[in-house]
Amino acid sequence: MIYNLVIIGGGPGGIGTAVEAKYLGIKDILMIEKSNNHSHTIRKFYKDKKRVDKDWQGKSVELDGNIDFIDGTKESTLDYFDTLLDDDLIDTKFDCEVTSIIKENDVFTIFSNCGTYRAKNIVIAIGKMGKPNKPNYKIPPSITSLVNFNLDKCGNGENILVVGGGDSAVEYACELSNTNKVTLNYRQSTLSRPNPTNQTMASEYISSSKVESRFGVDIVSLSSLHGKVNVQFSDTIEQIYDRIIYAIGGTTPKEFLKSCGVALDEKSNPIFDDNYESNMKGIYIAGDIAFASGGSIAIALNHGYKIANHIINKCTD
Repeated sequence: MIYNLVIIGGGPGGIGTAVEAKYLGIKDILMIEKSNNHSHTIRKFYKDKKRVDKDWQGKSVELDGNIDFIDGTKESTLDYFDTLLDDDLIDTKFDCEVTSIIKENDVFTIFSNCGTYRAKNIVIAIGKMGKPNKPNYKIPPSITSLVNFNLDKCGNGENILVVGGGDSAVEYACELSNTNKVTLNYRQSTLSRPNPTNQTMASEYISSSKVESRFGVDIVSLSSLHGKVNVQFSDTIEQIYDRIIYAIGGTTPKEFLKSCGVALDEKSNPIFDDNYESNMKGIYIAGDIAFASGGSIAIALNHGYKIANHIINKCTD
């Protein structure tokens, strides 16, 4: 069969597109997700009971479509997305990774480890955090088990260095400080990226010495010392930590996008028009990869609404 719409990625952008497309009457929709459930980034990179706000970086976000997303927690957000997918009976394939896409005439062929599919339209909503950014200096093999990009494997009573200046870095540091000694390192002298709530929380934790700060300095190198992580900073100070956690964002999956024929700008971000359609007509971009610096759940849902409307309008023209 030929699907009217295949969505690659089961995060907010993919879910939003699927639900809005179903609501508008688009039939034969398939959502493909490489992990074993939807919303992999939220499940893996959000700490338990993390606040999930509709508004983004202190700015109000108005939802354009039919999804009634509100402030909540990690758990309530996942429950809500469960309900959306179950109620609308969205056809999904989990544990299914797309390897390549080719276009012949007006139909795309999608190759994956779980089969080959054909579609008239494709939405790529695979996100960035599936491939977190890594530092440009070497991580010695002897300490790789002590270097994390999320809260996995963190124990209690450890001396931990959290690296990053965004919301995740602040939330990781404050959460871990309840059971660990924590230092937050950011290369800039002040925190400007987190939302206002997290900026306030960071200030309170730092001023009360619950979290130590090392701002305005970069990390030059890592080495192993007595089975721990020896960190050399740009101000020549060296410190030893039990564990280091990088929360420095994710990268656009540029090689996959290029293999699909999607044009990229000089920063390797996909190029698309006002309807989120790429240069490959019929391939749309949604979610985090449609932002140069990451985005919000509500905005990703709005991507889905606009894309679904553009597809239905094409069908009726």
